[in-house]
Amino acid sequence: MSSFKSGFVAIVGPTNVGKSTLLNALIGDKVSIVSSRPQTTRQNIRGIKNLPNGQIVFVDTPGIHKPVHKLGEKMIKEAYDSFKTVDLAILVVDCRKRTNSETKIISELKKTEVPTILVVNKVDSIKKPLLLPIIDNFSKLGFLKEIIPTSAIKREGLQELLMVVLKYLPEGPKYFDDDILTDQYERFMVAEIIREKVMENTRQEVPHSVAVDITSWQKRDDGLISIHANILVEKEGQKIIIIGKKGAMLKKIGIEARIEIEHLLGDRVFLELWVKVRKAWREDEKLLQSLGY
Repeated sequence: MSSFKSGFVAIVGPTNVGKSTLLNALIGDKVSIVSSRPQTTRQNIRGIKNLPNGQIVFVDTPGIHKPVHKLGEKMIKEAYDSFKTVDLAILVVDCRKRTNSETKIISELKKTEVPTILVVNKVDSIKKPLLLPIIDNFSKLGFLKEIIPTSAIKREGLQELLMVVLKYLPEGPKYFDDDILTDQYERFMVAEIIREKVMENTRQEVPHSVAVDITSWQKRDDGLISIHANILVEKEGQKIIIIGKKGAMLKKIGIEARIEIEHLLGDRVFLELWVKVRKAWREDEKLLQSLGY
């Protein structure tokens, strides 16, 4: 009889290398918001993958970058702290570029005793002959247990990655029931969906200045869930962009978010959004704590 394996696996790497896309693809459902903007993930997100002979709890961490405010510092601390509490680390890199953050992460991983697998992501974007020298250069680092090329967006290499991850996990219990995909609370997931829609629809200067605060959540007698949320920004100009001409942008964000929230909750949703200016909120320790950062 084969043994049952389980454990916690941190997905780490620089910003914008596809960590959240990889997590969602591995789980087979959306548990972490995705954007082309760097630094989208702000907190560790856990996604649970159930296999016949194991359970893998993936931890999607914030992209590691040089912080410029307290929020950024908290994000980096959360990412590095994840190294200390997992059974395995997956270092994700973009096959097309090397970064200083990547070098820093490798240096930090080398200091730990956590076994590390390298995922060379986005391999669909380069010609295959160019991939071999990249893999060869990384193999010379010495501490990596395995190197797996993947394309998370095209779901290439994922089954091989799952099998390799399971190989390095210890025998253990099932931490979560089979029907649980993530341990995140519904309020957190709803706030993240709204933030994702803001990031998808607004200009370059807006996304990282945005936070979402769920101010009211009520289930009515007719089964409708009524959700009110504040979209927080740092400047009046950002508020104007998010609201849009005659409220068109905010309405578009609300419609897109409501559709996805209804899918998440399995209920009809009434969603009301307000945009509030909170100057320098990313430096406000008390507000950051109230938002869960």
